[in-house]
Parts: sequence; C-alpha cells; structure tokens
Amino acid sequence: SDEEESSSTESEESEGEDPSERDLARIYERRIQWSVHKLAHRRRVVEELVSDLLHVSRERFLNSFFPVLQPAIGVGSACEGWSPQEEKDVVYCMLVPLKPPCGHAFRLGLGITGEMPQKGMCVCVELVCTCTGEQPGSKMLCFLHHCKEEMMRNKEPSLLHTLCTGPYLDAQKIALWFQKFVTSAWEEMLQSHHYSMKVLPSTRSCKLKLKKAHRKPLLVEIIFGVQQGDSDIFLSSQHAEDLVPPSTTWLETYAVAEAMFFQHISRKAPRHTCYLKCLQLCARILAGTGFSPYTLKTVVMHLLTLIPLAGWCRGDFLLRLDDVMEYLRCCVEEKRLNHFFFGNEDMPKEISLPTAFQMAQPINLFQNLVENPKAHSEALLEANNL
Repeated sequence: SDEEESSSTESEESEGEDPSERDLARIYERRIQWSVHKLAHRRRVVEELVSDLLHVSRERFLNSFFPVLQPAIGVGSACEGWSPQEEKDVVYCMLVPLKPPCGHAFRLGLGITGEMPQKGMCVCVELVCTCTGEQPGSKMLCFLHHCKEEMMRNKEPSLLHTLCTGPYLDAQKIALWFQKFVTSAWEEMLQSHHYSMKVLPSTRSCKLKLKKAHRKPLLVEIIFGVQQGDSDIFLSSQHAEDLVPPSTTWLETYAVAEAMFFQHISRKAPRHTCYLKCLQLCARILAGTGFSPYTLKTVVMHLLTLIPLAGWCRGDFLLRLDDVMEYLRCCVEEKRLNHFFFGNEDMPKEISLPTAFQMAQPINLFQNLVENPKAHSEALLEANNL
C-alpha cells in the first residue's frame, strides 16, 4: 500500500540522520502528506461536479446569445494542492472562461484601476456581422444587418440586452444568471443523489455548499474569466480582498498562470517531492502573521525555479523548509520580493504570458516596506522570529 511504501521509504532515507530531526520530519511528513492527499481527492470531486454542470449548461444554452462557457480551470491554493486554511474552511475555486456567443465579440479596455499588478479592465461587447457565416437553411439573424422588427420576432435578445450594463459585460449579472441556472439544473445532476446543495450569497461569483451525510461540507466557488489573447492571464469576475470594483470592471488575475506553473512542476518533478508539503506547513506557520499566503506562494515559486527539482525529495524536507523561511527573511531585509510573472527571466516556456509581462520591469511586492520604515522594522522582527 501507499502507506507501507511511504513508511519503508522514510526508513531508508532516515539512515544517517539525527534521531530528533528524523522524528520531527516523520511527524510533519505523515500529517502534511494526509492533508495533501485529502485536498487532491476533494479537488477531483469538485472538478467532476463543475464539468457535469457545464455539460448541462452547454445543452441548455445551445444556440442562445449567452456567453459560451468553456471547460473550468482549477485555481487557487486548494486546487494547486495546498491550503493555508483548516479543512472545514477550504474553498475549491474553479475559473470558467467566457467566450462571446455568435454575432458578438469581446474587446478589452482599461477600467477605473490601471495599476499593475492586478489592474482593472472593462470587457466591451461589440456586435459583429454574421451574414457571411450563415449556413444554408439557418435561421440565425445578423444583429447588425436585420431590422429591429425581425429581431423582435426572433425573441432572442443579444448579449448586450441581457448580461451587460451599457456596452460592458457585467460581472454581477453573469454571477446571478449562473446562480439561477445552477439552482434550476441541480436536480438533473447525478451528484444531487449524494449531496444536498445550497447556493451561498455572492455578488460576483457562484458559491456552493455541498453536504453529504456525516461528512464535512464541500465549499466550491465558481468564478468567471475572460482570456487576454491566447495567454494564461485572465480578467476575473472575482474581486480582490481590499477592492470591490464596479460590476463592469474585471480584475486582472494570474491564478491560471500560477495553476499552469504548478502543473508544469508536477510533470517535471520526481515522485515523492516535498514542495507541496513545504507550502502546506509554511502556510500554517505563517497563519496570523503579517505575511500573506500569496507572499509565501511567490517565495516558493521563485525557489522552485532556483533549486533543481531533484533537491525537493523527501529527505530534503527540513532543508527546503529552512530555505523558504530564509528566502523570505532575506526578501524582507532587502525590502524586495519580485512578482513572479513580470520580467522574470526564469519563467518556464510552458507558461504563456503577454509580451508586456515579459518585457516589464520586475514589480516589487514589498514596495510598502520601502515606503514605510516602521512596517519594515516590524516585518523584519517577525521574519527573524519565524
């Protein structure tokens, strides 16, 4: 079994180690290994659920002028295989890319927030001619070149008249539309025989609480995104913790690129690597400190490109934990932690970024420490204590 194999491998790797270190490593290994496996199992349950939901939506909205829902992408810490939260509070986040329906196009423009990282943008919905693309016998009308009377008789309003405010795609209207769809479609789902489902209040996403008898609830958040070109950078309906933008402003997100990065590492890494366990344990250590989970994830992503993947095996677990904390301390001391996706020369070629990201100067996530000496002193004290 996996457990026996794990125990056998641990004894082989423990030879020559200090007994106290070996015991500590084994305790961390066992508890964090369980947590990582549990996250992976529940993520697969969520992926299947959302995939089934989207299958029903494609059938229900076929030939409509609602956004075309693409296959979901698991994003965020839980879908990457780690979490700063206790099991009961873990939220599995799935990003559903939106494509324009026939006769429509999306054009991206700057919104009210133009700073990087996480600038805000609007998604302008434009009507495009479909006359030349009409199939013989098709009843599809062109929004640009058929008269209003014909369009009224067709009884299919354009996307501009349903989920937009003015010419702009409205994140709140899309979230409400999808919440209503999930409520009405749940009985068609196979999962409805095993789970009770409740749609939780949310203005810019669809939050679901699934409950199975005698099991902890499963929390799922479905967010919506518009892709920037053919890159792994999206505009997201989800708002930032400290910023709730207008409903027509979508915030740039790097969550898909981060998910792609962890998938890339997973494909390249040898079996039984410990980087997810390092993330999991460090996230728990940093809970309640001034260092955010995103700061920790950025540190580990940098280290995964600096330290060969062969150096993340089980026997190196405590060494890598020390590296994570020391890298964080050095960044605080130097008042500089570079954002992973801007001007990073070590970016794996499998991650697709807009040219502007590749050519940009690195963005400092610790800029506040440069500008605020008191915050820097406090952060340095905290990092040294850690």
